[in-house]
Amino acid sequence: MGKGEFTEGIVRDKAFEAEGVLFARSRIAGGVKSGWHHHGKRKVYGFIVSGRLRFEYEGGKNPVTVDAGDFFHIPVGLVHRDVNPNKHQEAVVVNIFLGRGPPVVNVPEPQLQGRRLKRNPAVD
Repeated sequence: MGKGEFTEGIVRDKAFEAEGVLFARSRIAGGVKSGWHHHGKRKVYGFIVSGRLRFEYEGGKNPVTVDAGDFFHIPVGLVHRDVNPNKHQEAVVVNIFLGRGPPVVNVPEPQLQGRRLKRNPAVD
Protein backbone atom coordinates (compact mmCIF):
# COMPACT_ATOMS: atom_id res chain seq x y z
CA MET A 1 0.00 0.00 0.00
CA GLY A 2 1.14 3.52 -0.71
CA LYS A 3 1.30 6.20 1.97
CA GLY A 4 -1.91 8.15 2.43
CA GLU A 5 -2.76 11.64 3.59
CA PHE A 6 -1.21 12.72 6.89
CA THR A 7 -2.96 13.68 10.13
CA GLU A 8 -0.93 13.80 13.34
CA GLY A 9 -1.36 10.51 15.22
CA ILE A 10 -2.77 8.49 12.28
CA VAL A 11 -0.77 6.35 9.87
CA ARG A 12 -2.80 6.00 6.67
CA ASP A 13 -1.93 3.55 3.92
CA LYS A 14 -3.75 3.91 0.62
CA ALA A 15 -4.69 0.57 -0.94
CA PHE A 16 -6.06 2.00 -4.18
CA GLU A 17 -8.04 4.88 -5.61
CA ALA A 18 -10.46 4.91 -8.53
CA GLU A 19 -12.81 7.62 -9.74
CA GLY A 20 -14.50 8.97 -6.59
CA VAL A 21 -13.50 5.99 -4.38
CA LEU A 22 -10.49 5.59 -2.09
CA PHE A 23 -9.74 2.47 -0.02
CA ALA A 24 -7.28 2.86 2.85
CA ARG A 25 -6.11 1.41 6.13
CA SER A 26 -5.55 3.62 9.18
CA ARG A 27 -3.48 2.70 12.22
CA ILE A 28 -3.69 4.62 15.49
CA ALA A 29 -1.15 3.66 18.16
CA GLY A 30 -2.25 2.95 21.71
CA GLY A 31 -3.15 6.05 23.74
CA VAL A 32 -2.92 8.39 20.75
CA LYS A 33 -5.21 11.36 20.09
CA SER A 34 -5.07 12.38 16.44
CA GLY A 35 -5.04 15.92 15.18
CA TRP A 36 -8.39 17.53 14.37
CA HIS A 37 -9.49 17.06 10.78
CA HIS A 38 -12.37 16.43 8.39
CA HIS A 39 -12.62 14.62 5.08
CA GLY A 40 -13.61 17.50 2.84
CA LYS A 41 -16.38 16.59 0.42
CA ARG A 42 -15.95 12.86 0.96
CA LYS A 43 -18.16 10.53 2.97
CA VAL A 44 -16.23 7.98 5.03
CA TYR A 45 -17.38 4.46 5.79
CA GLY A 46 -15.17 2.40 8.05
CA PHE A 47 -14.73 -0.94 9.77
CA ILE A 48 -12.73 -1.46 12.97
CA VAL A 49 -10.46 -4.44 12.33
CA SER A 50 -8.85 -4.41 15.78
CA GLY A 51 -8.80 -2.25 18.86
CA ARG A 52 -11.16 0.53 19.87
CA LEU A 53 -11.61 4.14 18.77
CA ARG A 54 -13.44 7.09 20.19
CA PHE A 55 -14.46 9.84 17.78
CA GLU A 56 -14.61 13.29 19.36
CA TYR A 57 -16.44 16.05 17.50
CA GLU A 58 -16.18 19.79 17.10
CA GLY A 59 -18.70 21.70 19.21
CA GLY A 60 -18.65 19.30 22.14
CA LYS A 61 -21.09 16.80 20.62
CA ASN A 62 -21.18 13.48 22.45
CA PRO A 63 -18.23 11.29 21.46
CA VAL A 64 -18.87 7.90 19.87
CA THR A 65 -16.85 4.76 20.68
CA VAL A 66 -16.49 1.89 18.22
CA ASP A 67 -14.90 -1.51 18.87
CA ALA A 68 -13.39 -4.26 16.73
CA GLY A 69 -16.10 -5.60 14.41
CA ASP A 70 -18.06 -2.30 14.33
CA PHE A 71 -18.85 -0.23 11.25
CA PHE A 72 -19.11 3.57 11.27
CA HIS A 73 -19.87 6.53 9.00
CA ILE A 74 -18.41 10.04 9.03
CA PRO A 75 -20.48 12.58 7.08
CA VAL A 76 -19.04 15.15 4.70
CA GLY A 77 -17.21 17.99 6.48
CA LEU A 78 -17.60 16.71 10.07
CA VAL A 79 -14.64 18.00 12.14
CA HIS A 80 -13.41 15.28 14.48
CA ARG A 81 -10.40 13.52 15.92
CA ASP A 82 -9.68 9.84 16.47
CA VAL A 83 -8.73 8.78 19.99
CA ASN A 84 -7.39 5.35 20.88
CA PRO A 85 -8.32 4.97 24.57
CA ASN A 86 -6.39 1.71 24.97
CA LYS A 87 -2.77 2.59 25.73
CA HIS A 88 -1.62 -0.98 25.02
CA GLN A 89 -3.27 -1.83 21.68
CA GLU A 90 -3.08 -0.29 18.24
CA ALA A 91 -6.42 0.37 16.51
CA VAL A 92 -6.62 -0.72 12.87
CA VAL A 93 -9.37 0.59 10.58
CA VAL A 94 -10.32 -0.09 6.96
CA ASN A 95 -11.86 3.01 5.35
CA ILE A 96 -13.75 3.72 2.15
CA PHE A 97 -13.82 7.38 1.13
CA LEU A 98 -16.53 8.32 -1.38
CA GLY A 99 -16.47 11.59 -3.28
CA ARG A 100 -13.91 13.93 -4.78
CA GLY A 101 -11.33 16.31 -3.40
CA PRO A 102 -8.75 15.88 -0.69
CA PRO A 103 -9.49 12.92 1.59
CA VAL A 104 -8.14 14.76 4.65
CA VAL A 105 -8.25 18.42 5.68
CA ASN A 106 -6.37 19.13 8.92
CA VAL A 107 -7.76 21.96 11.05
CA PRO A 108 -6.74 23.76 14.28
CA GLU A 109 -8.13 22.42 17.56
CA PRO A 110 -11.73 23.65 17.89
CA GLN A 111 -12.71 25.92 20.76
CA LEU A 112 -15.85 25.65 22.86
CA GLN A 113 -16.91 28.97 24.36
CA GLY A 114 -13.28 30.10 24.57
CA ARG A 115 -12.10 26.86 26.23
CA ARG A 116 -10.75 23.60 24.94
CA LEU A 117 -13.22 20.78 24.48
CA LYS A 118 -14.08 18.87 27.63
CA ARG A 119 -12.31 15.57 28.00
CA ASN A 120 -13.45 12.38 29.66
CA PRO A 121 -10.91 11.69 32.46
CA ALA A 122 -11.98 8.04 32.57
CA VAL A 123 -10.30 7.38 29.21
CA ASP A 124 -7.78 10.23 28.83
